Amino acid sequence: MTKEEFAKRFSDYMQKHAGFTHFDDGTAVVDYAADVVESYWSDVDYRQHGPEECASSNMDCWGEE
Repeated sequence: MTKEEFAKRFSDYMQKHAGFTHFDDGTAVVDYAADVVESYWSDVDYRQHGPEECASSNMDCWGEE
C-alpha cells in the first residue's frame, strides 16, 4: 500500500466514524487526520496493523484529558 492510500483510508475511517465534522476547538476531522497520519505511517509497527486500525486506536483516545 502506498503512503497516499494509507492516508486516504485513515482519513476516510476517521471522518466516517467520528460522528462529527469538527472538534470543539474548530479543527476539522479531515485536517486532524492529515496532521497525525504521518506518525502512524512512519512507524512500521503501527503501519502493519493497517490504516483503519490505526485510526480507530487514535480515536479511542479522543475526549480523554
